[in-house]
Amino acid sequence: MKKKLLSLILAGAMALSLAACGGSGGTDGGDSSGGGSASANTIRLVNGKIEVDAPLKKLAQMYEEETGVHVEIESMGGGIDIQGTLKGYYQAGNMPDIFVNGGASDFSNWAGLCADMSGEAWAADTDAAYVNEDGTVGFPYTVEAIGLAYNANILEAAGVDPAALTSPAAYEEAFAKIDGMKDELGITAVVGYYTEPVNLYWSTGNHLFANYEDAGLARDDTTYFDLLSDGGQLDVARFTDFANFVALLQQYADQSMMISGTYDQQILNFASGKYAFVTQGSWIGATMTSDDADAYAAAGNFPVGMAPYAFQDGIDTILTNSPSWWAVYSGGNVDAAKAFLQWLTSDAAQEVLVLEAGFISPFNSSKYVATDPFAQTIVDYQSSGKTSGWHWLGNKEGLAQNYTGQVFNDFAQGNLDVDRFVQVMQQVCASAYAG
Repeated sequence: MKKKLLSLILAGAMALSLAACGGSGGTDGGDSSGGGSASANTIRLVNGKIEVDAPLKKLAQMYEEETGVHVEIESMGGGIDIQGTLKGYYQAGNMPDIFVNGGASDFSNWAGLCADMSGEAWAADTDAAYVNEDGTVGFPYTVEAIGLAYNANILEAAGVDPAALTSPAAYEEAFAKIDGMKDELGITAVVGYYTEPVNLYWSTGNHLFANYEDAGLARDDTTYFDLLSDGGQLDVARFTDFANFVALLQQYADQSMMISGTYDQQILNFASGKYAFVTQGSWIGATMTSDDADAYAAAGNFPVGMAPYAFQDGIDTILTNSPSWWAVYSGGNVDAAKAFLQWLTSDAAQEVLVLEAGFISPFNSSKYVATDPFAQTIVDYQSSGKTSGWHWLGNKEGLAQNYTGQVFNDFAQGNLDVDRFVQVMQQVCASAYAG
């Protein structure tokens, strides 16, 4: 997560004009021409996914043809510090009308400077909007999901119904059954669970830990996130159940990779059909169909799905949210920016965003399903109301990288038993939030 904008810098910048102007400011893929948002018929959008620059520019052209409003798409990529660039734009009175934020840390940079969009029609059509004390300030353009991803062909061959995986006992039975059929199924291990703490801390310390915070809860239930935020406290009973489930993952993991395997190896092995399950989210679909496309094809381009991290009886949700959001700058062309974002939920725009940009729509009214391997699974969970929120983006900055990720790895190495894992996690969380 990015560093918060220093209050001193903000105070000085407040003296500058709040009117947004044009200019691309050294970004990749932008088409800003300098006109910026000075005109009521022009708005400017800073996009943080340069890989979808072309579809967004197509949408901008469509919108201009339909409404006469020119939309400048400025896409940032190639290692650019987006928040740092935006701060520079703000200081220069050069803010875009619409800009990307990646979570609580980013949004905190712009407290009081993001327009409230709670009255927009799209806000009632999604569960993935970003809401804070300023209102509904984040427009979601895609959805990602955190669940226990699985190879549907392997589960079918083993006679395991993924819909029944809603308790620790069900998982224990399924894991044992698949493990006993490894040779028959041609797999290396039941679970591809990797805990390497330097480069994969985010997988364990953020995404897996996030299930302790949110799995099985209503989307707006922040009970365990709030407890963590209050001095790094954990609910011992719930976290102990979670720890026992992590121990089950470890028992049936690929032992040769669990401690030090890389992300690339983890996804390649899953795409190659070597694991029945893998502890990664929906984002791996893009890698399976690009970098690992040959291996995935050799494994039959098998269908995939997601099961809940059911560490307690009855947990039947996966975690979903937008990985980042578009905000409207309150000092810019607000009405025109809001109108464009609303238009992006229209049928014509959704067709481009989903089928060409590859986004998984966060909007209930969208009829399009992306070709990503996990898209249909996410749509099915969303339509059935079986999703929980994810609040890990609001965790203390550095919690996963400097604290929890290492504890998961220590547990996997056998340095901690379940009780000690719980105790040490309590200690490090308290330490992190005391700092």
